[in-house]
Amino acid sequence: MDITSTLAGFVADCRWADLPDAVRKEAKRSLVNVVATSFAGCNEPPVVTAIAGLRPFGAAGTASVIGRADRLDACSAAFVNAMSANVFDFDDTHPATIIHPSAPVAPALFAYAETYGLSGADLLLGFALGAEALCRIGNAVSPGHYRRGWHITSTCGVFGAALATGKVLGLDRQRLVWAIGNAAVQTGGLVETLGTMSKSISVGNAARNGLLSALLARDGFSGPARPLEGERGFLRVATETPRLEAVCTGLGTTWELLTNTYKPYPCGVVLNPVIEACLVLAEDQRLALAEIERIEVVGHPLLRERTDRPGVRSGRESQVSAQHAIAVTLVRRKAGLPEFSDEAVADPALRALGAKVAFKDDDAYAVDAARVSIRLRSGVVLDRFVEHAYGGPARPMTDADLERKLRQLAEYGGVRRDLAPLIDALWNLERVDNAASVLALARSNDAPRTA
Repeated sequence: MDITSTLAGFVADCRWADLPDAVRKEAKRSLVNVVATSFAGCNEPPVVTAIAGLRPFGAAGTASVIGRADRLDACSAAFVNAMSANVFDFDDTHPATIIHPSAPVAPALFAYAETYGLSGADLLLGFALGAEALCRIGNAVSPGHYRRGWHITSTCGVFGAALATGKVLGLDRQRLVWAIGNAAVQTGGLVETLGTMSKSISVGNAARNGLLSALLARDGFSGPARPLEGERGFLRVATETPRLEAVCTGLGTTWELLTNTYKPYPCGVVLNPVIEACLVLAEDQRLALAEIERIEVVGHPLLRERTDRPGVRSGRESQVSAQHAIAVTLVRRKAGLPEFSDEAVADPALRALGAKVAFKDDDAYAVDAARVSIRLRSGVVLDRFVEHAYGGPARPMTDADLERKLRQLAEYGGVRRDLAPLIDALWNLERVDNAASVLALARSNDAPRTA
């Protein structure tokens, strides 16, 4: 199969009427969630620092920064909004790959809509197709790609942003192939950067470089014919054993976007069942924190691989640390953004409790399952098994949950405005003639803040 050309042809030919109602709805749910997480991150140091660094070099400020009064050029706005959406790891997750689909794709489309104009229905269509493409490319290189150390949201995200933008540009099959080729040489992102500001750069680059890839292809900037499946194309370079068939099998029939999930806690998705178990155990009357001897966590090997991080030094690192997540949840009996802050990490009592955590891998566990067992000095063992974590495919967050999350994260990010018009506009986006009007509702009324 000519994978690149087939994927490009599907994106070029797909129309709004071809999207099942469930896919349209999930696209809107994803956008509600990504605006929520962008509100949370809009005033974080990496975002504020990036804006200050980019502003002197930017062109006309045509595009908004969500949650702020700043306006930047389209490429810079895509970069910053993608950083903001992902900085807390509170954004959506594709369970099969652990990709965060919205952070690279939505900001590219938002920036395009404000710069060139775009209807709400066209934005939703571009988003659905871009997210679908990046998840399918992710399926083809998983799990080896991530295990080799590549940050898969960043590396696959650039393809999603390129195809989403290419779709709203109206590119034909050939130019979409070029857009994929242009994106292929701009893949990057390392797992080693998790827990640091550097991680946000590659997520921002995925949005910005995807937007640029499509704009260049529109103007005839050509690329290789087979940038995905070629002998030295992305799929074969990215992993030892790519599943090439995963990219195009079932295109238009099965939709990866329908498996997208949304997080109730601001941390790596594999920690969701662990936190849920600890929230229950924390309420057990037999639990005495001073009497804990050992805490055993049983889960899919990915849980240990991603979150066995003792002695973290920052709130950002704590988002991918089981030791911290378990300790802070048991002590504070909650797991919100303040629980994954620099202040929480500095608590010596939490560090001491986290040091008692031990892992046990079990391939039979699903990624959204975990067991937490707490052994007390008395010999009593407190145990909680979570078969499917809240927020996962089996127990998804409701629309009302997502609205509540948006309001809570806007408050956390210091966004002070009436959010009801924005929420209503996002749920009815396909009826909006000018998507830029929706982005205006996500701006802050305050003066731009500086580092």
